[in-house]
Amino acid sequence: MVLALGIAVPSGSASAQAQPSEEAAPANQPSSQPEGKAVDLEAGQVKVPAPPADSTLPQVDPIIPDGEFNSSIPALDASDDLELDKPLESIDAFERRMAEQQSGAKPAEGTSPPAGDPALADGQAVEEIGDAPVRDAELTAPLPPIDQFEVTPVQIAEGEEGDKDVEVGYRIDIKGLDLADKETGADLESQFNSASALKKGDGKAANSAMVAARLTEDSQLMQTVLASEGWYSPQVRTRMDPSSDQADPGLIAVIQVNPGKRYVFSDIQVKADPTVPSGLIADNFPLKVGEPIVAERVQGAEARVAVALPENGYPFAEVGQRDILLDQDAGDGVYTLPVTVGPRGRFGGFTTDGDMAFDADHIQVLARFKRGELYDSRKVDDLRKALVATSLFSTVAVEPQKTGEQVGDGTEYVTLHVKQDAGPPRTIAGSLGYAAGEGITAQATWTHRNMFPPEGALIAHAIAGTRQQGAGVTFRRSNAGKRDRTFELVAEAFHNDYDAYSAYTGRIAARIARDSTPIWQKRYTYAFGVEMLGTAETDYDAASGGRKRRTYYVAGLNGQVGFDTSDDLLNPTKGYRLTTLVQPEATVRGGFDPYVRARLDASTYYPFSDSFVLAGRMRLGTIQGAGLFDIAPSRRLYAGGGGSVRGFAYQALGEQAPDGNPVGGRSLNEASVEARYRFGNYGVVAFVDAGQAYRETMPQFNDLRYGVGIGGRFYTNFGPMRLDVATPINRRPGESRFNLYVSIGQAF
Repeated sequence: MVLALGIAVPSGSASAQAQPSEEAAPANQPSSQPEGKAVDLEAGQVKVPAPPADSTLPQVDPIIPDGEFNSSIPALDASDDLELDKPLESIDAFERRMAEQQSGAKPAEGTSPPAGDPALADGQAVEEIGDAPVRDAELTAPLPPIDQFEVTPVQIAEGEEGDKDVEVGYRIDIKGLDLADKETGADLESQFNSASALKKGDGKAANSAMVAARLTEDSQLMQTVLASEGWYSPQVRTRMDPSSDQADPGLIAVIQVNPGKRYVFSDIQVKADPTVPSGLIADNFPLKVGEPIVAERVQGAEARVAVALPENGYPFAEVGQRDILLDQDAGDGVYTLPVTVGPRGRFGGFTTDGDMAFDADHIQVLARFKRGELYDSRKVDDLRKALVATSLFSTVAVEPQKTGEQVGDGTEYVTLHVKQDAGPPRTIAGSLGYAAGEGITAQATWTHRNMFPPEGALIAHAIAGTRQQGAGVTFRRSNAGKRDRTFELVAEAFHNDYDAYSAYTGRIAARIARDSTPIWQKRYTYAFGVEMLGTAETDYDAASGGRKRRTYYVAGLNGQVGFDTSDDLLNPTKGYRLTTLVQPEATVRGGFDPYVRARLDASTYYPFSDSFVLAGRMRLGTIQGAGLFDIAPSRRLYAGGGGSVRGFAYQALGEQAPDGNPVGGRSLNEASVEARYRFGNYGVVAFVDAGQAYRETMPQFNDLRYGVGIGGRFYTNFGPMRLDVATPINRRPGESRFNLYVSIGQAF
């Protein structure tokens, strides 16, 4: 046995002992090396720095005293000394001694070794290759020539089916969570399932290790779900059990939950400067001492404060980072929320920069507040929406900025800075539709929305269809001197070729309006204007018994008022609408024939569920002050068609001329009922329409014609596309059995 013991002794120790080599200087003699240099103790070039001659080394006690060390080493007797002085035995002698120990017989030198000891087969100390044929003749066989050497391809044995990956099925068993559900009234398991890795795996995994990984992930998720409802010290244990159901083998991923104690607020501290009014923060902070610490409640309370302060004059208020100090022994927590209130402000002026569509003066036109009003973030949001509604920006931002300018009542003026990034001003749009009696209609428009800043648009439009052709140009100034006010000037020429009449018309009109748009739907709308037109139209001539073209010159005023409580402009699901139109006009054709056209429209929408809406509408119209044939055919009232009574062709209802074509009337009444059912982006509609046009000046409500049908809807982000198929009830000779209507938006 060899024992190696190493002891580290500090340099200069009085007890350090060494056995110097012949080249080393005695330990008690001074070194021959220069002072401060390393001493080469061995040929291995181990450098040991020598201490300076004048240094005083500390006295260090030995780790093991010399006496204790020497006493632990056994003494050597004389026989041991003789044994150590003997020369090492040869390998041949060593092998013979080992063979003797194994067999118990001592082979004589030169005789065969004991059986089973190949090392002594020839009595040589070193095994020769010549011994190899005894064990393996292949080792002495000559190698074949390289050109005759054949390589046998290695065949990879296919694994057994048991070596293949086998999909593991599993199911989830959550235990103990119902205790938390009962206390909160919330469905915590549903919250867990919505983000569970095991649930997303749909009960299948590549192997059990994958199931275990998902189980570990869901264990952390369960703790997060519980913490969000106030359980901050839950015990969540997981395991995988084999299924005992032979019909459903696999694994059971068990999540054992012990919610523990639900933490509550022991104290609530909101650190903020005083506000005006004094209870502004407290009134908008619903958390109370003693209620559970629920994450959603905490975030909601902080959000209410963050919203209430800017709505009440504090544009620069900031809600800081909350701190909740939990006491595990008591099961409660101290909640602290720092709030920086900032200065109370009033609206000042505007500044703007960037790629500008218009200047700061026009921004003031869009604002619904004046200088000096108390700052309200809701009015700032309204301004931002108005800027977006102009459709002139790719991006636009409105941010308050401090001015330091004091008002004198403890408030200061706040400047609103508008960062503009103008978008492409030109657009090209088109639409395509079909309706019975109107045929195919295609429309195209080219618009430059800001050709005449601010918001002065030039619009060129054209229409081409089987029954309509025309073109025109429109100048439109949006927000003309006032928010939401629009001025329009229109010049157009078109040709209409309907069964009721054929007309070549030129028209000039001007209009000032407050209209709804898909982005900005308004409750109150109005429009008033003037128009003049010259038209050459065919009309039935009783004297000749045929159609004769006459020229009419018409000038008139128009006014419209609307009230809208519906929730959507193109796809309303609740609320109602009322619209009244009055048009005093005069026809000049060998005389001056004044009259008044008036129309009342009403519609309502009632939702029975999120998917099912019942809608209804009614229309009444009248013309007062002129005979039927003193009015241009295009200015008379008609019923029938996609926007009127479906199931009939366009303008097909009412009095018919002897040639079988309608002549129009001076009054009408219409009504519709629709049952709308939506599923995803699709919907179906069943409807019944009724209506009629009359020669008399007031609606008669008799001889009503009915149409019934069904329609399909495809809902897009700009409104539903509709396709309706309808048939008339009690169909008369000459009326189509089915009529088809395709357009954008609901029928009403």
